[in-house]
Amino acid sequence: MKLVKSLIILLVIAVIGIFASVHFAPFETASFLVEFKRDIAGLERKTISLADGNQYVYLEGGKGETLVLLHGFGADKDNFTEVSPYLTGDFHVIAPDHIGFGESSKPTGADYSPIAQAQRLHELVARLGLERFHLGGSSMGGHIAMTYATLYPHEVKSLWLLDPGGVWSAPEAEMRTIIRKTGVNPLTAKTPEEFRKVFDIVMSKPPFIPGFVLDEMAKKRIANFDLEQNIFAQLSADNVEERVRGLTTPTLLVWGAEDRVLNPEAAPILEGLLSNVKTIIMPGIGHLPMLEAPKQTATDLKAFIADLPE
Repeated sequence: MKLVKSLIILLVIAVIGIFASVHFAPFETASFLVEFKRDIAGLERKTISLADGNQYVYLEGGKGETLVLLHGFGADKDNFTEVSPYLTGDFHVIAPDHIGFGESSKPTGADYSPIAQAQRLHELVARLGLERFHLGGSSMGGHIAMTYATLYPHEVKSLWLLDPGGVWSAPEAEMRTIIRKTGVNPLTAKTPEEFRKVFDIVMSKPPFIPGFVLDEMAKKRIANFDLEQNIFAQLSADNVEERVRGLTTPTLLVWGAEDRVLNPEAAPILEGLLSNVKTIIMPGIGHLPMLEAPKQTATDLKAFIADLPE
C-alpha cells in the first residue's frame, strides 16, 4: 500500500512538473521534446559553414551506406525524425536544413531556386567527404533531389522521392486552387491559427504533436514568412520535367493518394520521364508519407535499395 501511495505521489509530482514546464517554459520544453525525438532516432545536431559564410545545420547518425534526406518547403530537418529510427540501423543518415529554412542561414536576396540549392548541397556533401550516396527528398526536397541527380549523376546511387514538387504540368491540387482563387498560400502562416491549418492540408494522418510544441513551431514559421514567400515564387517558376527526362538513376517514387498539396497524378508524368523508376501510391496518406506512415515508408525504401544491383 505504501508503495502504491508513493507511486501515486511521484506521478502527481511529475504531472505538476510537466504542466509547470509547459506553462512557464514552453520553448525549453518543446526543445527538450525535439532533442528526445532525435535521440530516439539516433541523430545528432551538427553545423558546418560554406565558403560564402552561410551555415548549414544538419542531423547525422546511423551506420551503413549514406542516405541524405532533404525536407520540403516550410519544413526542416526534423521532418525525418519520425522515420529515422527505422533507417539509422541500416544507413548513415544526414538530414540538413536547407539554406533559408530551419536553423540554417537565411540570406536575404539569395538565389533559392532548386538549382542553386542543389549547388549548395553539393558543397555541403563535399565538405562532409561524401562521394556516393542515396538521396531522398520530400516535396520541395524531392524537387531539389531530382535536380541534384541531373547535375551530379555519378554521386547519386538512388533517388527516394516523396510527393516531389516541380512537376507543374500535372493537374493542380487543392493548394494551387486556393492560391489561384484567393492569392493566399496555405503553406505559409502569419498567425498560430494559420500555422495549425497548414497541418490540416499537408497530412491526412498527422502524428500527435502537443499544442505547445505547435505554438513554438509556429513562431519560427511566422518569423520566416516574407522569405518563404520569396522562396515559393522561385520554386513555382522552376519546372523540373525537361531537366529529368531520361534520368537513369534508380528511383523509388512514393506518393500519398490523399495528397492535397501536389496532385498524385504527377506520378505517372514522372514515370514517363524517368527511365528507371518504381512507384508506390500509399492509400489514405497525404503529402508527408515519412511522417504519416514512417515504418512502412522506411520498409519500402530498404526493400528498394536491397534490390539494387551492386
